[in-house]
Amino acid sequence: MSQLASAPSAAATPPRGPRICYRQALARDAADQAEVFHHAVMQGASAHYSLAEREAWVAALPRDASAWAARQALFTTLVAACDGRCVGFLELDLSRGRIETLYVWPSLARRGIGSTLLVHAERLLLEQGHARVDIEASLVLAEHLARRGWHEISADWVERGGERLCRRRLEKPLGLVET
Repeated sequence: MSQLASAPSAAATPPRGPRICYRQALARDAADQAEVFHHAVMQGASAHYSLAEREAWVAALPRDASAWAARQALFTTLVAACDGRCVGFLELDLSRGRIETLYVWPSLARRGIGSTLLVHAERLLLEQGHARVDIEASLVLAEHLARRGWHEISADWVERGGERLCRRRLEKPLGLVET
């Protein structure tokens, strides 16, 4: 009887923290980054790019953890992790004041994950003394950035595997960072 009384009840279990946490990428995130990139392009960009364009896009970077681990050495990489797995990431070139990539798992898109990664990136850039940030964004991302105060500078085309992909060059002043 005394053992039952001292056993913890389900109600006494402390509440879990937020499911999504934001942090700097770890080597173990690289395989997840490869999958997030692949699915974000193949599924998430399907309304803006043809199948041939999306296949060329994903072929530009191997679906292999070692390639993404190497990119972590080149760029400051922030991840959104859910239950320990990377579900979104942003690559940042701090020296140039530039966001290189931003991808979120398609089924989790439009839930604020990308926006939160952007806020963290903008804070890092401000800390490094940058007054603005720029990005060459896909048509998918450009729509969302325009609603967040980014200004389009120009349209651009990039060639991937014989396909020409349209993208937008945008920039944003970093006077104030959202919270």
